[in-house]
Amino acid sequence: MIEIRDLTKYYGRAEALRDVSFSVARGEVVGFLGPNAAGKTTTLRILTGYLPATSGRATVAGYDVFNDSLEVRKRIGYLPETVPLYPEMTVRSYLGFCARLRGVSRSDRDARVADAVEKGRLGEVRDTIIGRLSKGFRQRVGIAQALVHDPEVLILDEPTIGLDPRQIIETRELIKGLGRDHTIILSTHILPEVSMTCSRVVIINRGRIVAEDSAEGLAARMRSSTRLLVRVLRPGGDAAAVLAGLAGVTGVRRDDESTFLVESKLDADVREAVARLAVDRDWGLVELRPVELSLEDVFLHVTMEEEGVSA
Repeated sequence: MIEIRDLTKYYGRAEALRDVSFSVARGEVVGFLGPNAAGKTTTLRILTGYLPATSGRATVAGYDVFNDSLEVRKRIGYLPETVPLYPEMTVRSYLGFCARLRGVSRSDRDARVADAVEKGRLGEVRDTIIGRLSKGFRQRVGIAQALVHDPEVLILDEPTIGLDPRQIIETRELIKGLGRDHTIILSTHILPEVSMTCSRVVIINRGRIVAEDSAEGLAARMRSSTRLLVRVLRPGGDAAAVLAGLAGVTGVRRDDESTFLVESKLDADVREAVARLAVDRDWGLVELRPVELSLEDVFLHVTMEEEGVSA
């Protein structure tokens, strides 16, 4: 559905992107993840025809972004980081206006607006002036305008930025629902956003792709040790040192008075030894469980490694 190959972009002498390449299959929800100023928005603006690339190639549904820009735009719904709204219009009139701009025929326009209202969960505010809506509802209107022409591809740039926790949860649920009918690229620097909505992750840093896989696949590839969380009631003062002395243990971190993170070699299962030690020492073992690498761990690893910093 989407193919990006060797995209490079310069602003004057400043390099924003260098040889960016990745693809998105039909029906995928892909998280485009990176720190601020990593090149996410520049990539999406090129993909949507807002900006020309210095070099490289991008296609959407087989159409070249640079040579067939109008055909590409027909197939893309775009939510930019700053939502393009007219505060004096009602939700329904604004979506009708967007449908006309998108070339939706007069005979289909009402149905497309109604469908966008339904998918955006805007029924209760369809006749409300946009300027009177909460931030969360305005964000939903922004998503609805991206949907109104029923595009094959949705490109969402920071869709939950500035929302409160409840609004974030509602918007995530909305995006997951849209993923059943659309191919989606979700650009964000908020890690839980990707974990909760996306099937695959592309991480960009300093204008270059530094990792690409599912969140679980990235964690598995980067795992160099096994980690156990150990929580006890009565640890001795030397508990960390004693745990570190077990065969196969490569490190121990004490997170608080009663909690330890025990790292061991990948081929060493130290759970039985840790449990026996805790019982023998009467520490009062209350929790012993494996800890997987999180997307945050992976993100920090690849971006700090790119910066030349040891994670």
